[in-house]
Amino acid sequence: MGSQSQSPLHVVDFTNENMKPGTDAWLSACHVARTALEDHGCFIARYDRVSKELCDSVVSALEQLFALPLETKVQKTSDKLFRGYLGQLSWLPLYESLGVDNPLSMDGCQKFAHIMWPQGNQSFCESVNEYAKLLGELDHIAKRMVFESYGLEMKRCDSFIESSNYLLRCMQYRTAKKDENDLGLWSHTDLTTISIVHQLNNLNGLEIKMAEGEWSEVDASPNLFVVMAGDAFQVWSNGRIRSCEHRVIMNEKKTRYSMGLFSFIDKKVHIPEELVNEQHPLRYKPIFDHDDFIRFYDKMKIKDHNSRIDAYCGI
Repeated sequence: MGSQSQSPLHVVDFTNENMKPGTDAWLSACHVARTALEDHGCFIARYDRVSKELCDSVVSALEQLFALPLETKVQKTSDKLFRGYLGQLSWLPLYESLGVDNPLSMDGCQKFAHIMWPQGNQSFCESVNEYAKLLGELDHIAKRMVFESYGLEMKRCDSFIESSNYLLRCMQYRTAKKDENDLGLWSHTDLTTISIVHQLNNLNGLEIKMAEGEWSEVDASPNLFVVMAGDAFQVWSNGRIRSCEHRVIMNEKKTRYSMGLFSFIDKKVHIPEELVNEQHPLRYKPIFDHDDFIRFYDKMKIKDHNSRIDAYCGI
């Protein structure tokens, strides 16, 4: 359950048939997941619900998407940060991405597809929606594991999950030209509660900054998903969980595709009283407004995640 890969990152094996809520295997996995989130801000999920066939169809969908003309892709706009088209950046030339709002619903996928393909693209919608729903299930499981490991009632977790909204970020990294460096995506933490990142076409590149400061490369595999804590989860946990710092380095000589399912909270978040004690005194204001925090980040542009969290809601 809690074994490590060649990197120091903990692996939680969801393919274990004995891992059902209430079993010893489940309780052990909950402890491993929580400890990994506290130490490094993430864990690796071995999760076989997403088949190779589905992965292949999603890669094909992304190839279609990013092959569209730039004037089509830039039509995906949003008044919310990071939800529109992002690309063609002089300081980040290898990276291009698009956000699908509400991807767990077919309606959300169809709304996105109609922007890209006015006549619609049903195969794109079906692949992306099926994929997003399976990642959504993993998001829910990860949150339940954390709540259970902290001894919190499941009805509070259910409320937390029900208040979530999701963004699916489709990402393409092209190969570097001779005069370009290999930085695919700058070092950062996410503003989310949880982010699930999947390296789709078996090309490495994602790196996690460990607690000790070194970078650890994450192996790409169809059944390996990186479950990362974002800034909002760090606040919710009263700083026990660490927001995961990560980056992408493009050493491969082939276009790389990945997906990220990002979760956000629609309502104001209360830090659980159970997570505040003498050993862990209250670090943040007890009520956290996720949307307002994102607007604060957009205005202030504070790069260091601890600094921006403290500036927004630190005590």
